[in-house]
Amino acid sequence: MPGNAEHTHHIRIRSTQLEMAPAPGADDYDGKLKAAQVQLEQLQQQREELERKKLELEELHERKHRFLHQQAELTEKLTSAITLIDRELFEMKQETEDLEQCRVCFAGHLDKLQKISPESWSREQLAPNLDRASISVDLASDEYDQAAAHFEGMRSGAIFGHGKRSRARAGATTGGDFLGQVRSGLAFNLPVVVLGAVALIIWVLK
Repeated sequence: MPGNAEHTHHIRIRSTQLEMAPAPGADDYDGKLKAAQVQLEQLQQQREELERKKLELEELHERKHRFLHQQAELTEKLTSAITLIDRELFEMKQETEDLEQCRVCFAGHLDKLQKISPESWSREQLAPNLDRASISVDLASDEYDQAAAHFEGMRSGAIFGHGKRSRARAGATTGGDFLGQVRSGLAFNLPVVVLGAVALIIWVLK
């Protein structure tokens, strides 16, 4: 029997087999971690976007509130101004109409007064003509004073040397008398004219 020969078996182990293999599930963990980070970033972006929209909405509400306040304030101012303008225009129109009537009245008195010429009267004409002239002067003077009282407190008050005061007060005290006289012509002063004429006739008949 042959001698026992020792046989040596060499086991070849690849170097790669000696390296530590990755733990099972490590790649899956890294992927989940990255996905979580991405999701967290997305949530952060969504949160920032919501905050931005919230601020924009608050700013819009504030602008709306300021607009409504300005709208209400300006509406009140414009409404009040329009009412006052309408009232002022009406009063100006009334005052203009009154001035036109006053001018016609004054022009009539002026024409009569300019035609009075005592220097051209004879001695016999002097007394009766002076009586008639005095009546004309009194009428003109009365209507001038009434006009001055009527327009006192208005813009036209300066025409008669009066300052402006409350139109309501001036109109309540003197407006009706003067306008009634102007619109009625000589009706207001008719008794004075009649009395003057009667006195003149009596004087002439004597």
